[in-house]
Amino acid sequence: MKHSLFLSLLATTLLVSVFSAYGRASKSNVGTVIEDLKVRFSGKAPELKGKPYILEFWATWCPPCRQSIPHLNEVYKKFKDKGLEIIGVTDEDKQTVRNFEKAVPIDYTVAFDTYKKLNKDFGIEGIPHAMIVDSTGKIVWEGHPMGLSDSDIEAVLKK
Repeated sequence: MKHSLFLSLLATTLLVSVFSAYGRASKSNVGTVIEDLKVRFSGKAPELKGKPYILEFWATWCPPCRQSIPHLNEVYKKFKDKGLEIIGVTDEDKQTVRNFEKAVPIDYTVAFDTYKKLNKDFGIEGIPHAMIVDSTGKIVWEGHPMGLSDSDIEAVLKK
């Protein structure tokens, strides 16, 4: 009995450690104002001035990122007509992303940060990592994209 309880606690501790590594930043970015993203977009650059958006850091090789994409597609589908944009930022090349999208479609805008400048600026240490940016360009929420709530998104859409 004690042995199985110990193993259960150990397994739980390991899972918490593993999942807390995802979506991590070395600092809090909440309150930071984003002036310009300085990324290359996969298609036409979305108009972000005066619009709320979600900025999400991801990669094709990242299993939790793969799990978050369908969720972000749903969020985008639900809120795009209310003015929300989603920008998925990767440091991978365009062809890698194109090949990936054949298996896992991405409905929102993809951007490329090949030199990881944004990752460094925001202290991104684990992906996926998302930020909600309000219409003034201020980051109002950050964390794992699966933690995005409708109420957090609706709050920035009302401003």
